[in-house]
Amino acid sequence: MSDWTRTTKEIPFASLPPEMVSAIHKHIEQYSLGPILSDALTCIQTNSTKNKRGLFGSAETVQMGAIVTPYWLVWAISGSKMKMAVLSAQLTHITVQDYAQTPFAKIIPDSGIEVNGMFTDASENASAFIGLEEGAAGNKFRELLINAAADAKE
Repeated sequence: MSDWTRTTKEIPFASLPPEMVSAIHKHIEQYSLGPILSDALTCIQTNSTKNKRGLFGSAETVQMGAIVTPYWLVWAISGSKMKMAVLSAQLTHITVQDYAQTPFAKIIPDSGIEVNGMFTDASENASAFIGLEEGAAGNKFRELLINAAADAKE
């Protein structure tokens, strides 16, 4: 069982927290990505909380917003222990896998997706975990993203 409690909901992009919407627009402008969100297939927000564990553990909260288009994945993440970060990747440059199917899931149980490949303005391949609730919205997002990444490569 994961140390994290997650809630995922499908929402319009404009309903993400204002600072997240602003950071995503800034990222798109900074890398001259153009109107990549104009044909969004879905947008989700996941709120994650980690309860304090043990003597030296501490509680943590993380907010993540993600948008999938037929050609792009864009996501922003911020939390009580981190500044806002925005990442993006063309679907043709990444592989997307259900985290439960990775070898890491046996070591660190959790739910979400593993994204591997070339992210925007990166000089080498990278890997990222996007946590999702095990529920209707999280499962729908996972399936939609995996299918969109496969379709983009055809």
